[in-house]
Order: sequence, then structure tokens, then C-alpha cells
Amino acid sequence: KWKSLYETQRERKRIMRETCSKYKSNSRRTITPYHVSRIFVEDKYRVLYCEVPKAGCSNWKRVLMVLNGLASSTRDIQHNTVHYGNYLKRLDGFDHQGIYHRLNTYTKMLFIREPFEKLVSAFRDKFEHPNTYYHPVFGKAIISRYRVNATKEALRTGSGVTFREFIQYLLDVHRPVGMDIHWDHVNRLCSPCLIDYDFVGKFESMEEDANFFLHLIGAPQNLTFPKFKDRHSTEERTTTKITRQYFAQLSPSQRQRSYDFYYMDYLMFNYSKP
Repeated sequence: KWKSLYETQRERKRIMRETCSKYKSNSRRTITPYHVSRIFVEDKYRVLYCEVPKAGCSNWKRVLMVLNGLASSTRDIQHNTVHYGNYLKRLDGFDHQGIYHRLNTYTKMLFIREPFEKLVSAFRDKFEHPNTYYHPVFGKAIISRYRVNATKEALRTGSGVTFREFIQYLLDVHRPVGMDIHWDHVNRLCSPCLIDYDFVGKFESMEEDANFFLHLIGAPQNLTFPKFKDRHSTEERTTTKITRQYFAQLSPSQRQRSYDFYYMDYLMFNYSKP
């Protein structure tokens, strides 16, 4: 079993490197604090984890907190503690020497997810539930730019953004409001052409990949990757089927342009075109 998992890792890294050398001429740029701003540090087991939202990041942060001795079990850690507790250090918080020392000696990993599925998961989470940040900041801007005859109420609250409107915003080169980590490219978030990741896990094989990674770093035997979904836990996880239902609301051209938007992520992480 380990053997096939090692093979899978080798293959994923090979494809990632080949894609980088083919498309990225600038892969020898200097690594700046900006490039490592999404990377979390766990010094005890010497792990660097690049956070990709909607690909198990809350549970990965829980695991890092347990490894670090900040909690005895992943079950004990609330969602808000994970994201707003500032218990985990980020790599850009260290000086130049600290950053390079860790990049050269720690195990660097990231977990990814099929780009359209990740996108739908982010949309459902941020726009289909009450949200005090995404509705006023993104919702208002999206509705006022893309909805003809929007009601005063919709313009006031920014609630009720449709998937089509969200995609219009995403594909607009003159977006009314900037990008957000929840729908940015993994390529941009984690700079895989600049940082040579040791481990590439996938959301689709999360349990197997995660527990293999924990085995590789010598984590305590009783620590396994948590299976629970901590937000909107009664709601079904975003699946391929659910993703299809959302994309069915778009025109063929919007679907193609969405694919083009995430083209590098599809290529680099070997996901087939939907």
C-alpha cells in the first residue's frame, strides 16, 4: 500500500514540475514573503502547509495544532479557533533566514481539489449562507455590477448573489472587487513553480493521502485526519453531481471560460477537463 502511495506522489510531483518548466519561464525568481504568506509552520514536526481553502484546510490546521501540542485532539478545536485564533505561525512572519531555513529543511505540503468543485464549494459557503463579510463586500459589488434592475434591498444587503452573477464577476477582467483566496488559483496561492513541494495531496483521496503524510512525518500513531465537516455540517458536501448542477446554469461559453481561468490548476494537478 505504501509503495503505491509513494508512486502516486512521484507522479504528481513529476506532472507539476513538467507543467512548471513548460509554462513558467520565471521559475527562478526570488522567493519573497508574499510567496509564502499562505504557508503555515509547524516547528515540532517540521512541516510547512500551504493553505488551499475548500480542500480540507480547517482540518489540516487542526492537525497542525495537535502536532504542535496546542490541543490534545482535533475534536476539541472549534472552527473560529482554527481560523481566527492565530495559534499557528505563518512563514512570512519569519525573517529572510528563518524563511529559507524552513523552506530548505522542512517537509512542504499542499492539498488541492478539483477546481470547479472547489469553486462551487466556496460559492455555496460564502453566498448561500448569511455572511457578514462576503455579502456586504462582494455581494453588493457583484449585484450592482451584474444585475439589471436590482432591488434596493438586494443592493443594500448584497445577499442572494446567483452562481451566474458570481461567474460573471470571476471572469471579468475589470472586477468591481478584487480576488479572494477562496477562488484564487492554487498556482497563485502556493507558488508551486517557485517552491518545490515534497507532498501533493488531493481532497478526492483525502483520508488515504492525509494519513500517509502523517505516517511520513512520524506523527503520533493515534493522530488521524478528522473526517468531520465543520461548517454547515447538515448540508451535503459539494460533489461532482452538485457541481454539475451549478455549471448547468451557465452558457457553454461561460463554462469554457471558467475552465480557461483555472487551466493551469487543471494541468498542473492532472485533473481532466469536466
